[in-house]
Amino acid sequence: MVTQRSAIGMLCSSFMAAALAAAVAGCSAGPEETTEAFRPLAAKGQASSIVAVGKDYRVNWVVLVANPNRWHFGENVVATVVGRDAQGKEVVRQREPMDAVPPGRAMAFSGTVTAARRPAKVEIDVRSPQWRKAVRVPSAFRQFPLTDVQTVKLRDGQYLVSGYVIDPYRKPASTLRVTALLHDGDGRLLGGRSDFVDDVSAGGRQRFVITVPGITGTVAPERTQLFVSPWGSTAGPYEELVKAGLVPLHTVKPKTEPFPKDRNTQVSSFE
Repeated sequence: MVTQRSAIGMLCSSFMAAALAAAVAGCSAGPEETTEAFRPLAAKGQASSIVAVGKDYRVNWVVLVANPNRWHFGENVVATVVGRDAQGKEVVRQREPMDAVPPGRAMAFSGTVTAARRPAKVEIDVRSPQWRKAVRVPSAFRQFPLTDVQTVKLRDGQYLVSGYVIDPYRKPASTLRVTALLHDGDGRLLGGRSDFVDDVSAGGRQRFVITVPGITGTVAPERTQLFVSPWGSTAGPYEELVKAGLVPLHTVKPKTEPFPKDRNTQVSSFE
C-alpha cells in the first residue's frame, strides 16, 4: 500500500535523480557551440579619380566600409579594384589589403592602381574572410581625436587636407592611417586619400598632410570626413592600445583655492 507520505518521497527522489543526471551531463559536455551568423561588411560609398602619368593612368580609389557586427572585428579585409573601359572590357584588376574594421564602426580606406588604358568605370568590392571577437566592450575602442583640420584647394587643382591626430591611449601608436573623404555640397562622395602617421606618443599629437588629386566636381570643405585606424590587417594593434588604457584627461593640479565652506552640505533626514 502506497501512503501519501511515501508517494511524496518517491516524487522528490525522482526529481533529485533527474537533477543529478542533468548536472553530470552538463559537467561532461564540452563548451557550447556558437552559431552566430556574421553579417558581411557593407560598402557605404566609393569613389575614384584618374590622373594621366606618362602613357599610363593612375587610379586613386577610396571606399567607406561599415562593420554591422557589434562585437567582432573584420580581419584580413581585402578590396578588389576593377576598372573597365567604355565597352565593359576589364583594363585593370588589383587586390589590396586593408586594416581591420572595428566592431559596429565605419572605416575608410584608399589606394592607387595603375592602368595602361583609361578606365571609364571603377568598381570596388570589399570582403573579410575572418571575424574576431573583441577583447573589450566595443565602447573601449575610442576613436582618435582630430584637431585643426583644414581642407584647401591648391592652385594646381589638388586638395590639401591637414590637421593633427591625437593618441588617447597610454601606449604610443606606432602607425596610424588617416583617410580623408571629400564631398560636394549635396554630400556626394567625390574622392579621397590616406596618409600614414608614425610614432604618435601616448597622449600626444602628430601632424598629417593628405593631398587628393584629380577631383572632378566642387568640394565642400565643411563636409570633409576623416577616419583613423591603427595600421594592421588584424585587431592586434588596436587591442594593444586599448589594453593599455586611456590617458587621464586631467593631469594638472588645481590652482584655485578651495572654498572656505562647502555649499549645500546640510544632510537631509528621511526619518
